[in-house]
Amino acid sequence: MRSYISGHQAVTSTDFVELALGTPVELWLGVEGESEEERAARLDAARDILADNLSLPDEVSRVAAEAIEAYAPELFNVVPLVRPAARRSRTRKGAAA
Repeated sequence: MRSYISGHQAVTSTDFVELALGTPVELWLGVEGESEEERAARLDAARDILADNLSLPDEVSRVAAEAIEAYAPELFNVVPLVRPAARRSRTRKGAAA
């Protein structure tokens, strides 16, 4: 089965993320061994993209939540924790030994 998003074929999970975001994943996560100059340029480009697309963080959060819900629904199975009974502190009356 082939998956297409906006006319582009998505083969890997990285392809899906890139097509959903409209940017390469490396722009946001960086690459191993990048220099400080490359990192600064990458972050500057990311800031420009965010400034031009104010809704992008919300879209990314939505895509991430949908992916988690679709592929790892057990992460949303929340079980309330039982609180232990409050301990009463014993106070000793009288003179200290």
